[in-house]
Formats: sequence, C-alpha cells, structure tokens
Amino acid sequence: MIAASRTLARPTPPASWIEHLVPPDRVPRRWETVLHHLTWSFVRFGVTHRFQLAIRGTDNIPASGPVVMVANHNSHLDTLLLASAVPRSLRARLSPLAAGDTFFPNPTQGWISSRFLNLRPLWRHQRGPHGLLRLRECLQSQDQCFLIYPEGTRSRSGVMGHFKPGIGTLVAGTPIPVIPCHIRGTFEAWPSSKRLPSHGDLQLVIGQPRTFPHHSNTAADWRDIAHTLEDDVRELGDTSH
Repeated sequence: MIAASRTLARPTPPASWIEHLVPPDRVPRRWETVLHHLTWSFVRFGVTHRFQLAIRGTDNIPASGPVVMVANHNSHLDTLLLASAVPRSLRARLSPLAAGDTFFPNPTQGWISSRFLNLRPLWRHQRGPHGLLRLRECLQSQDQCFLIYPEGTRSRSGVMGHFKPGIGTLVAGTPIPVIPCHIRGTFEAWPSSKRLPSHGDLQLVIGQPRTFPHHSNTAADWRDIAHTLEDDVRELGDTSH
C-alpha cells in the first residue's frame, strides 16, 4: 500500500505501554466511539456558551469518508474550536493528532486522552516517518477524521510558523481530502503562557478541500504538499479580518 522510500530513517520504538495502549492503527471499540461523540458534543456545548464564535465554511467538511483537517496552531483552544465546527456525523471519528510528550506522559493520562478524546500521539523528537506511515494506513482503512497542526507546536507569539512535511506523509498519492482551516483569537484567549483561558472572540474559516493523488510518497513531494497547505491557510487568514 505504501511504497518503501530511501528517505526512511531507522524508527525509534515508542514506550511499550504506548504501543499497547494506543498504536497508530488502533481501531476504537464501539463504546469508545459513543464516548467520543458524547465528549466532543459536550465540548461544543461548552465552547459555544463561553466564547463568541464566528465560523465560516462548515459546508466544506465532507460528511463521510476519511478526511484530514489542518490549521494554524496558537492554543489548546484550537482543538476545542475545531471540534465545535465538526458536523455531528463526524464527531465519533474525530481524532486529533497530539504531542505525545504533553498528552501521553504516563499510562493514566494516555488512557484518558485516547479513550475520551480519541487523541493519537505524535512524537515531535522521534526521527523517521514510520509513525506517520502507520497513521496513514489507519486513515485510509478506517474513515477517520484526523486533525493535525503542521507547524508542530503552538505559536509562542501568535505568528503562524512554517508547516512541516509530515502532513505530506499522510496524504501524498491518495484521494483523501485535506481541509485547510484558519483560526484567529485563540492566542489572545489562551496563550501558552497562561494556565487558564479567558473570554474572547474566536474566528474559524474552513477552506475548500484539496487532494494530492499525483504527488509521490517522497520527501520532495511531502514538502510541496506542506507548502501548498501553508499557503492555503495563510490566504484564509487574509479573508478572516
């Protein structure tokens, strides 16, 4: 399914409990999908009642099939805002890719992150794309809705950074739609320097989906996909004032 590449480095095996608890290709059980739906519905209720939201472009989110949503990353609020915009039919399959060192520091927190929120860990300092390639197989076979922040971490200044090529690893050579999204206001409401969020106006613009079926699964094309999607998100930001 996925062609071997000379760019692959030797993988660094994750901790054994992580591989057992939440392998990249894990299929949630039925009770978990019900719990995911309830959790994200509760999140939507909380976000819509605490913040003033301006959301455009929800019609661009497909109701079925695998899909990847990408966005700029300013705050932990970003995931809550995006989850609030996802249609009801997708909530049970929404699976944000989250920093492993932040959300999976031990088995207890890992269990809560994966079973309640359907988070999947990404290891920012792990060399090689093998984890992403397993996520790609999962995305293709299970109709998941992945949410990913290609900058790799939250902005410390509110300024959007450059996208990393990992997003290309997930979708190069596939018909899977990628939806660019631009977020504004979450940095002011909950920057990384504050422990708790404040009130504020949050804006989300959801763009037209793109596919990359003619890109090869190579490092050069992964970078091209990342640059294309970064440009899409920046253009959406120009329209959100």
